Amino acid sequence: QVQLVESGGGLVPAGGSLRLSCAASGDIVSLNSVAWYRQAPGKQREMVSGITSGGYTNYLDSVKGRFTISRDNTKNAVYLRMNSLKPEDTAVYYCRATIYSRIGVNDHWGQGTQVTVSS
Repeated sequence: QVQLVESGGGLVPAGGSLRLSCAASGDIVSLNSVAWYRQAPGKQREMVSGITSGGYTNYLDSVKGRFTISRDNTKNAVYLRMNSLKPEDTAVYYCRATIYSRIGVNDHWGQGTQVTVSS
């Protein structure tokens, strides 16, 4: 069984920073591509940033230059460093990962972590 757990959310003032973590555990052979999504109240879930197994990254236009995604394959973890946070970044942030296990490959979602940016 595979688990994906996010952490690092919280309440910060505008202009502040947070670092989100997404850690995979369980019967893992390898962690493939991973992406961070967010969903604000009343809005659709959107992809914020993604990183492939080879380290290629992409970002939502509104977070470019402020957010940085990275990964540590030795820990099966992916991080999202968020700087210069704005109130519009307020949302629940979810991690989605394509994980290879002994039984095959599947997409997994974490439970989400709340990020609240006060103005």
